[in-house]
Amino acid sequence: MNNPIPAELVALLERSNRILCISHINPDGDAYGSLLGMVWLLRTLGKQATPAMTDPLLSEFEFLPGATEIVDARHVGADYDLVICLDASSPDRMGDVFQPELHAALPLAVIDHHVTNTYFGDVNWVDPSCAATAQMLTYLVEALGAPTTGAIAECLLTGIITDTLSFRTSNTTPEVLEAAMRLQRAGADLSMIVQRTLNRMPFSALQLWSLVLPSVQLEDGVLWGVVTRDQLRDAGQPNDDSKLNSIFATIIEADISAVFTEKIGKNGQPAVECSFRAKPGFNVGDLAFAFGGGGHPPASGCTLEGPTDQVVARVVAALKETRRRQALDLD
Repeated sequence: MNNPIPAELVALLERSNRILCISHINPDGDAYGSLLGMVWLLRTLGKQATPAMTDPLLSEFEFLPGATEIVDARHVGADYDLVICLDASSPDRMGDVFQPELHAALPLAVIDHHVTNTYFGDVNWVDPSCAATAQMLTYLVEALGAPTTGAIAECLLTGIITDTLSFRTSNTTPEVLEAAMRLQRAGADLSMIVQRTLNRMPFSALQLWSLVLPSVQLEDGVLWGVVTRDQLRDAGQPNDDSKLNSIFATIIEADISAVFTEKIGKNGQPAVECSFRAKPGFNVGDLAFAFGGGGHPPASGCTLEGPTDQVVARVVAALKETRRRQALDLD
């Protein structure tokens, strides 16, 4: 842990009692794990904590303790004395759960591990040396003198496992493994979590791949594919679940890969969710940040408004230039 827990954060947590916890749109395992892990930690300390997200609960995370308690913007009120944002690098990533007319006057604490974080909270604890926000919360549990209950351990280990792809990413350090061991000793079942999150997917995902893969392109070391709304509908798949890009990242000839997924943006306008991956030695985090998104050097993303073909052409050109420059630096 390179960035110590701010004393202001500890003090804020100690004096607050009704806490709204939010994680990011298009949630992944670390979003769910850190959100619910934080909620269980606060409840262990005798606080009232409410978990909230913009998106509906993904089926692969229904097993997490407290997952069915996650509320959406319609059920988020104003009776809180603190808002905690977890695993989100910028305020827009909170979606419509954070409502300025209700929550802007409340103190906002940001806990995140993304290097592209914009430090948008009143108190910010950002540590890119950690592989997951859930890893950071493992340290917070200890700092607050709370017991690592089974619920906390299961949620936090889920965040670590999913963000490191079961300890296979380049940011899997000895500290990550030590945190995972601590959570296992507290009762979290590593093999079960891997099976429930990384080693399973619905048949609809396979159907979606069969529709997308014929149009995938590889040029100049960049691999990309487009997921249309029609394809999502035909496959019965609500989203691409990022697993398609995990497959792209294994292709030998591609140093950088991208999945472009059609969405409906603000005011009903077309938008494209862009998800990037990079091999070791290449960095897509800076490009995502330049486009208003965020993430890490090996995995990042953004959402851009506009017609799909225009967005894809613009971003692919930028990805090719990024790959070209970085390949020269490696020579």
